[in-house]
Amino acid sequence: MNRKGMLGLLVGIMVVMSGLFIWQSTKQSTARGAKGETSKNVIVLIGDGMGLPQVTLTRLYAQQYLDRDRLHIDDYLVGTNSTHADRNVESGESGIVTDSAASGTAFATGHKTYNGAIAVTNEEVARPVASVLEAAKEAGKSTGLITTARVTHATPAVYASHVRSRDNENAIASQYADFGLDVILGGGERHFVASDEQAVFGTTKREDGIHLIDAFKENGYEVAHTKEALAQVNGDRLLGLFSDTHIPYNLDRDESVPTLTEQFEAAVRVLEKNDEGFIMMIEGGRIDHAGHANDLHSVVQEMLEFDEVFQAAIDYAERDGHTSVIATADHETGGLTIGSQNIYDAYLDVFEPVTASSEVIGEQLEDATEDEVKQLVKRYTGIDDLSEEELALIMSGQLPDGTVSSYGREGSFNAVIAKRGVFGWTGHGHTGVDVGVYGVGPAAELLRGFHDNTDFAKAAATVLGLDLDKTTETLQARFAYPRFMEADDGTPLFPVQPIAERFDFEVTEDALRGNGEEMKVASDGKTVTHGETTYDVRINEQEMYVPFDVIDVLTKSSLTWDPLSERIVIEDGKSNE
Repeated sequence: MNRKGMLGLLVGIMVVMSGLFIWQSTKQSTARGAKGETSKNVIVLIGDGMGLPQVTLTRLYAQQYLDRDRLHIDDYLVGTNSTHADRNVESGESGIVTDSAASGTAFATGHKTYNGAIAVTNEEVARPVASVLEAAKEAGKSTGLITTARVTHATPAVYASHVRSRDNENAIASQYADFGLDVILGGGERHFVASDEQAVFGTTKREDGIHLIDAFKENGYEVAHTKEALAQVNGDRLLGLFSDTHIPYNLDRDESVPTLTEQFEAAVRVLEKNDEGFIMMIEGGRIDHAGHANDLHSVVQEMLEFDEVFQAAIDYAERDGHTSVIATADHETGGLTIGSQNIYDAYLDVFEPVTASSEVIGEQLEDATEDEVKQLVKRYTGIDDLSEEELALIMSGQLPDGTVSSYGREGSFNAVIAKRGVFGWTGHGHTGVDVGVYGVGPAAELLRGFHDNTDFAKAAATVLGLDLDKTTETLQARFAYPRFMEADDGTPLFPVQPIAERFDFEVTEDALRGNGEEMKVASDGKTVTHGETTYDVRINEQEMYVPFDVIDVLTKSSLTWDPLSERIVIEDGKSNE
């Protein structure tokens, strides 16, 4: 080839390469989106307990055993989130280390609160704060929740309910029915059925006799309990409950339980019918549970499932062209370290052969003899050379530092596996470290770099054009969530001073005045009298607690007490502020 021909060839190659570069850049830009752009849909993914160590360990596992260079989620890292909660005004707990309720409230609503609170403020008379799902529903969009935990657990709960305590799961389930979520998928059937006989999985936690599943059916929901049933769904509303409590770990699951990706695909079929768009939250809830137990192999298997559904969401966003995907964790769980004992190594082949979660193994270890422990460990792990020290540790239910494990022999078993593999755990609780943020689309662009976890909700609301404050104002005009205690007969008693400040009546040493009424306080402070009616009150730490009837008399609003959700319902929508 002559010089002129060679020059032409080089120019041609450069043109082709430039075109490819421009095409690839345009593709990446389209996938990423940019600040200021909007999205029709948002898919939120929460890896509960998914700290950076959990991501790293799963990547190492994928490289060693799955012939993968990296996780899907690795290609979409955009920044980090803080995880801290608010200081608790009652206990004084700092909030530096969050629980899922407080952190979930932050990334669902944009508001900080105390550990244990489900989408309410950190006050003696707490106020509800709206989530992005609630604001989206107000805007006409469809909404969905998916989790491998109970659907009434803290992370899903913050998106569609409000209670002072995350433990009030019956109220959370009932509020879901009132909310009108379009899709609910996960575990926790026991909070939706009135009796064991009505439960597919045989248990109930409801003592009020309310069979919520009937209420859902009456409101047009298709109900699924198996993977097969889920695949056949074609309606406009969907309730899927696949276990009485949390969905079993991947290591223990049978074929009747749908994967997170299968749940996501079913949800999309329902949600995308709405021309106004949708928002859904998908939680890998059992990453956290495995971290609490210090179960290395379950952490990895739950992480791999979360990674797969994350990629399914990305694929959908790329096909759709109008969807943002954002993912993060509420906190890290367990204080996982890769390498410990001053040894510069780690051995994944210690836990890779384990064939069941420690939840299953631990239950069998609990009452086993020494010989039975050896047999169980060999059956589930292949380890046939337990040392006397390791055997004694498992039998004692202790951790290597001599403290008793809150997980009993399960915790001791996991400590043996971790030590053999040169992994470390700081405990069975959460830690206060930052977590990663991943995603694609306009919402992800707003989360580049370091952010507070409250910015997560704000990013989703911004790209969807939602008004969180307006929806919050509507909720706060309807409900209040006061601190309370119970009398000996179970009657709720409320601290009168904070209630008075909220609902505008007067408290003095000798009287309560409001709404044109006056109640005399007895000299011993044990009763208040209104006309011919006397009410027993209680003094606790120099604070007066009164029954709800007293509050009802003194306020201008028409108030009722909702004992299930433990909240005041303001029937006329005014809180006298």
